[in-house]
Amino acid sequence: MSLKIIVLAKQVPDTRNVGKDAMKADGTVNRAALPAIFNPEDLNALEQALRLKDQHPGSTVTLLTMGPPRASEIIREGLFRGADDGYLLTDRVFAGADTLATSYALHMAVKKIGDFDIIISGRQAIDGDTAQVGPQVAEKLGISQITYAEEILSVENKIITVKRRLERGVEVVSGKLPLLITVNSSAADCRPRNAKLIQKYKHAKTFSEKQTEGSDYTNLCDSRPYLNLAEWSAADVNADPQQCGLSGSPTKVKKIENVVFQAKESKTLDSSDTQIEELIVELITNHTIG
Repeated sequence: MSLKIIVLAKQVPDTRNVGKDAMKADGTVNRAALPAIFNPEDLNALEQALRLKDQHPGSTVTLLTMGPPRASEIIREGLFRGADDGYLLTDRVFAGADTLATSYALHMAVKKIGDFDIIISGRQAIDGDTAQVGPQVAEKLGISQITYAEEILSVENKIITVKRRLERGVEVVSGKLPLLITVNSSAADCRPRNAKLIQKYKHAKTFSEKQTEGSDYTNLCDSRPYLNLAEWSAADVNADPQQCGLSGSPTKVKKIENVVFQAKESKTLDSSDTQIEELIVELITNHTIG
């Protein structure tokens, strides 16, 4: 059976490069000051979707992301790896959204996309670590959900079987489609970019991006429709502005503190094997490593 799969993906700040300008005065993330990357667990989710596509001929994988215009890079990354199309949900009214407002906007976009069998997302985003958006989208759509997925084992007769990775072991569960799945980082890594797909989609742009290009580029997109990435505003998905962005976000940041780690003591080693071995023993003993 062929499947219609939607992957919820997010462009997130690279938390490995957080500096003093990472937060704005209103408590929201200053995304312009941080490098942007594909949320790691969303890449795990994309790989599970692509595996289903490989196993079920005729299946399609659609990416859905919400963010500023530059988040279209997430869609291109997905296309380079084997996704079929994608939608960018972008509007100033979405700015500053917490998990409740984000899940509202995403579920409205899913409803506009229409028919689907499976929605797959990462368990959580590294810029929030709440693990709430996926389950909230499922609840708003009125569909079942399976969380903490490590591997999708099979889909047969509208029944999906999934292996979950939990703190104390694993379990195998089944659910009836349509259904939403959140995927752990313990799942398989996403496949690399495909050279042929890079050549095919490297010029894919949203409407906003095309405004900065010349007429030659516009003509190229007109002749190759697959280069036109869908871009939706709040109005396009019939979203209530009062339930979007800061207006629809009950979560408020009251205070931000910068934490600076300082070493209490230091140890200088020479290059002798004895001192290195002693250090390793000490680190294992205090459970720093091992």
